[in-house]
Amino acid sequence: MQTFLDRYIEQGVERGKQQGGAAVLLRLVERKFGPPSESVRERIASADPEILLAWSERILTADDVEAVLH
Repeated sequence: MQTFLDRYIEQGVERGKQQGGAAVLLRLVERKFGPPSESVRERIASADPEILLAWSERILTADDVEAVLH
């Protein structure tokens, strides 16, 4: 049985993964395509870790930021 503390820690770990993934992807977007728009920043900031991972892979072959986030 998972305790409140266990759930709290798990949520913190997930939030950390999301924030770290978003920070890395934003940096990659900026390096490859230039400064991202506010709407791109918001989409990345609100994406879950699995989506961020997919986008991080897609940026390797994308021609523009919309192709990354599609």
